[in-house]
Amino acid sequence: MTGLPEGLEFEHCTAAEARSRRQMVEDIYHRSYVDAIASGDPFDSPSEFMRRFDSYTEPRNSGFAYVLARVNGKAAGQIWGWPLPPNARWWTGLHLDSGDLGEFTTEDGTRTFGLSEIMVCAEYAGQGIAHALHDELLSSRTEQRATLLVEADNDRAYERYRLWGWKRVGWRRPSWPDAPQFDVLIRALR
Repeated sequence: MTGLPEGLEFEHCTAAEARSRRQMVEDIYHRSYVDAIASGDPFDSPSEFMRRFDSYTEPRNSGFAYVLARVNGKAAGQIWGWPLPPNARWWTGLHLDSGDLGEFTTEDGTRTFGLSEIMVCAEYAGQGIAHALHDELLSSRTEQRATLLVEADNDRAYERYRLWGWKRVGWRRPSWPDAPQFDVLIRALR
């Protein structure tokens, strides 16, 4: 990657470390999802976002991985996810485009990494930080594949994911209150 801002650094955190930075996580969300928050969609409200974050970082959830991007010491973006456990709720309601649903969704805690969030603060958008965060987190993973959810009409994100090697395998609507329908993407990790 070229054109990354000078002073870009990454910090890897556990769930407990990320939770201890809860206010910073919320601040990055506010600075990244400006238009989504302004839309008034209940799913995108900061309180609902932080409720989801809190559930992801509960001590009972093992394997949560968080990476913070800083530019010259200032928080610029973040990404997180976790390995999908057996009987992962991630796949609940999946409508697979093709293939055997049971085989596709069988998890053992080492097969699939669920990439849940990636965001870059508006003032740093377009500088390659999202791709750098993506590669920083996924390069440290040992799972066979990764999955993420993207709204089908989010053209900018969707195009980037395709360029980064992701492919659509189906769609689903998570059980979170007011959750939209998402396309499900997969990418091989090794």
